[in-house]
Amino acid sequence: MSLRHALLGLLVFRPGSGYDLLKIFDTSLGNVWPAKQSQIYGELTKLDATGLIEVTDEGPRGRKQYALTSEGKEEVRRWLSEEPAPRAQRNPMLLQTFFLGLLPREVAVERLLQTADAAAKEHDELVTLRDSVDWDRDMLSVCGRLVLEYGRRQRLLEEDWARWAADQLQNSHLGEPTDTD
Repeated sequence: MSLRHALLGLLVFRPGSGYDLLKIFDTSLGNVWPAKQSQIYGELTKLDATGLIEVTDEGPRGRKQYALTSEGKEEVRRWLSEEPAPRAQRNPMLLQTFFLGLLPREVAVERLLQTADAAAKEHDELVTLRDSVDWDRDMLSVCGRLVLEYGRRQRLLEEDWARWAADQLQNSHLGEPTDTD
């Protein structure tokens, strides 16, 4: 998946400005595909240049309303029909976890507990968001809730795992790391 396809997919449901699309990312897609304002606006410019979207209205302060072209709709259908690529997982937190044994035990345990606390906080924010939105307005909102729910459950899993991992390190009978200098 790419930002390009996420934006095209959103524009299938209704035309929108960069600001409109950014808000949808903030409330739903940001859990699985975060994007910054500059990335969204840059990609919209590229999509317009390739003819997959078009500017349908211009407002004050340079606000542009974008809509999907027939070529853009065809690209979304093509993308949705293709076989998903194998999922490459790069997780900086897990990479650091692999080497936590190089730190003093109490520091390593604290790092894991910080991960658990951050996941719990993010979970609570997603619950607040879930409870503040009418998820039955249209198919976009229904699917947005599916993505939000994935993020909520993922945060629960991360918190549970991090607390378990901290307990494993805390109760390990292995000694402290040795200095490799």
